Amino acid sequence: MTSSGAGIRFDRLGTGEPLLLLHGTGGSRAHWRPLVDLLGGQRELLLVDLPGHGESDPPHPRSPHTPAGYAAVLEQLLDELGIDRPHLAGNSVGGWTALELAKRGRARSVVAIGPAGLWRRNDPWRCVFQLWAQHKLGRAFAPLTPGLMRNPAGRAVLLRGTVAKPSRVPPDAAVDMAVTYAQTPCFERHLSATRRERFQGGRGIEVPVTVAWGEKDRLVPAKARRRDELPPHTRVLTLAACGHLPMWDEPELVAETILDGAEEGAPATP
Repeated sequence: MTSSGAGIRFDRLGTGEPLLLLHGTGGSRAHWRPLVDLLGGQRELLLVDLPGHGESDPPHPRSPHTPAGYAAVLEQLLDELGIDRPHLAGNSVGGWTALELAKRGRARSVVAIGPAGLWRRNDPWRCVFQLWAQHKLGRAFAPLTPGLMRNPAGRAVLLRGTVAKPSRVPPDAAVDMAVTYAQTPCFERHLSATRRERFQGGRGIEVPVTVAWGEKDRLVPAKARRRDELPPHTRVLTLAACGHLPMWDEPELVAETILDGAEEGAPATP
């Protein structure tokens, strides 16, 4: 099930119309594991590691470590696989990347969950600091990570910034998530490049777009949830009892949101 193309490592499984799943900063395709069984019976899933994340190669030296740069690489992957316009679902920076792919005409629909990039100018400093601090602490205390993440109290403390219900994250998944985050080789270049950019020029996107925010998202502040660069028909939803990374919080709800947004001709109302 695991393959590579255009320098991207990905898993391909399930049946139906193709659905490309994109994780966020410092993550990997493993973030979507809670949804695989829920989605795989209705969609052919492409779970990718973004460039410079997980097992994927870093972007080309002349390619920016931004969602726009990632979208260009993913477009090459889609060309290699012979997929024109898959449905797209992305979390955080993955949601932003999905919107960039839609701008390039490579989406059948988009579901952006807690998307980054909707701020007015630069990334809000609190988001940058939180992500940077988590990365530095993860690297500094790497030997302690497995023990802390396998302890329910430690898991609750370390994950509460991104997951609303840390107890629902299995210990091994929590360890993998923390280790992957700390070891992301292009993390600092990605964070530095991304914070100076924002999503722009999306009002002309014609395919259905859904933006879903976790009710308990502590990472993306309200001022970074602007709609002015999104198409007028964008649906904006709230995921009850979910954090910024909601796939473990409420997998059934997230899967339902993705499938609803990916329906052919899905309603897209203001």
